[in-house]
Amino acid sequence: MEKNYIPLKKMAQLGCCLLLMLVGTRVTLAHNGASALVYPLKNIRVDGDLADWKDTRQYVLALAQADVKPQNAEDFSGYFMIGYNLGERSLYIAIEITDSDYVVDTTRRVGWNTQDALQLCFDVNHLATGSGVNAYIYSETFKHLDANKWDAATKQVAWDKSEIKMTRKGSKRMYEFRIYMGDAIQPGRSMGFDLLAFDKDADGFGWNAWGAGDGKYQNSHALGDIIFMKENERGGTVSGRVKMINAANIKIPARLKFTSTASAQTWITASVDSLGNYSTQLPGGSYTVALADKYVPKESHVYTITIPSQPNIKVKPNGAVKIPPISATVAEAPDLIPAKGVLTTFDSQSPQAIDNFIETYQQYYKIPGVSLALIKDGKVVYHKIYGTKNSMTHEPVNDSTLFEAASITKPVFAYAVQRLAERGVIDLDKPLYQYLPFKDIEDDDRYKLITARHVITHRTGFPNWRNGKLIINFTPGTQFGYSGEGFQYLQMVVKSITGKSTIQMLTEEVLNPLDMHHTFFANNDRLMRLVATGHFDNIPSSDLPPEHPGMAFSMHTEALEFTHFMLQLLNQKGLSPATYTNMLSERSPYPLEKGEEPRKYKVYMGESLEVRESPFGQVFGHGGNNGDFRCQFEVYKDANMGYAIFTNASTAYPLIEKMRQLLVEGKP
Repeated sequence: MEKNYIPLKKMAQLGCCLLLMLVGTRVTLAHNGASALVYPLKNIRVDGDLADWKDTRQYVLALAQADVKPQNAEDFSGYFMIGYNLGERSLYIAIEITDSDYVVDTTRRVGWNTQDALQLCFDVNHLATGSGVNAYIYSETFKHLDANKWDAATKQVAWDKSEIKMTRKGSKRMYEFRIYMGDAIQPGRSMGFDLLAFDKDADGFGWNAWGAGDGKYQNSHALGDIIFMKENERGGTVSGRVKMINAANIKIPARLKFTSTASAQTWITASVDSLGNYSTQLPGGSYTVALADKYVPKESHVYTITIPSQPNIKVKPNGAVKIPPISATVAEAPDLIPAKGVLTTFDSQSPQAIDNFIETYQQYYKIPGVSLALIKDGKVVYHKIYGTKNSMTHEPVNDSTLFEAASITKPVFAYAVQRLAERGVIDLDKPLYQYLPFKDIEDDDRYKLITARHVITHRTGFPNWRNGKLIINFTPGTQFGYSGEGFQYLQMVVKSITGKSTIQMLTEEVLNPLDMHHTFFANNDRLMRLVATGHFDNIPSSDLPPEHPGMAFSMHTEALEFTHFMLQLLNQKGLSPATYTNMLSERSPYPLEKGEEPRKYKVYMGESLEVRESPFGQVFGHGGNNGDFRCQFEVYKDANMGYAIFTNASTAYPLIEKMRQLLVEGKP
């Protein structure tokens, strides 16, 4: 990821899986297939002694989601128990961990990935469309809370009114939590919940979970479910079969959503297995039956699933309901890519095709907001904004809405550095340490080889972002390695040799000359009024714009204003012809990703620009991915056209990937 997240957020893998295909008759409640029926408890003392939890069901922490796996049960294993006390408005959780190598970090560099810890995640609102998560990390020396600021329901989890106790006996650790949740605890109500156990050992750092799914601290779709039951209440079983029609041999995961007719707050989702069977448990009552998903993305395609309207079902405690077979029609949703790009022959009908494409893909991939601008023949020919700034507040985007540009910041900063180089302020081939030594890496003399040109061609040897201590992966200048760390170092050097703040330098070299007064690189009052909210899987992020500029990631802008920069590059203004030639020359070929097909056309890194050859000639641009924002700009140099698209969604990659086909290159 390209944003300077706090260490906790670096663990999240984007693009969390929402759709789970489960085999057999495993009970699945809501999002990730993990479920628990939660019953009242009495006389539980939060003292770290689990003896008073007798006759309570144990749920195993069996999903090892990190690359580092437990070697055996003694290396790491665990389970939890869960119940509630309605009078206290509190949830009780007991956890037992077996761990032969317990690690506590007592240094000043305490963090989530430096020691053994637990993380509890709650989705109190439990909306089918997604809602805010309250996530709490607990260890002996590190405690951290993430609570989604856009969902007021997360405030019902009151950690300051809660009790926590941990005890140890040999290789076993016992935890007890009493978590005050106010009116969120109600019999018959469902809630999202999950639990992660972090395990720091000599062989690395791993984590084990109750249910599947990544990024639980921010993604309610990655949580399991708990349902609050009355003391003597028992659930009933619902089962049946879904028959896929027109599905050919494509296995499309389907999910059925059961919603209580008495309360829309009580719902669960049953996943359909590879044979079409499903089975789940529900509290007694009447339920509607419907598909949980209208669109199902699978690899590079999107499918639609439809079923006839279903009658309500009645569930009796300890009873079994067999639903008649349901016929589901599966069809591939249209990709809407024309044979010829609409920008190549842009006319009065083109805007309608573009709008239909973007609005349809917003539905396919749950993309809240989009800002788009198109250039052709040296001018802007189309600009439009779509959707909302925030999926919870539903505030619409407008022409002033700003989006995180993520790594598109890099070529803008590099352009400014090139201007300084042409005036002799900086020598692109002089080792940077001669301008400013870098204490973070001074123990590796190879860093003294790094130049500004190495930075803007991604040949520094630095990783993209450090995980703890900064290292050098290869001798600078010898190969390609994409790195935000390099740009951060170059930023410090430029600030030192110019004696100006980064923002002042960018204002003088880029913003004022290009009339980009609506573009910002750090937090301020105006930006906060205009900025869109980023989204992970359609759930608003609580991240704020950075307090200080970061030349690898921090620019905020919108598509129309950014065309000023695109046209500057297209028209080769502001820099000498020789510099532009260098910028678009091959500096580092892009290596093939694992499993990637051989490329038909050359793709490489120039100087801060990604360059590729195409049937339409040379193309240059850059992408951006800060996790909750994704964006792209491309300029077809020889065809004299291009586009910029900014989104506030982690799920926008398929839309961005298809833009060049829609606008210029047509159906492959």
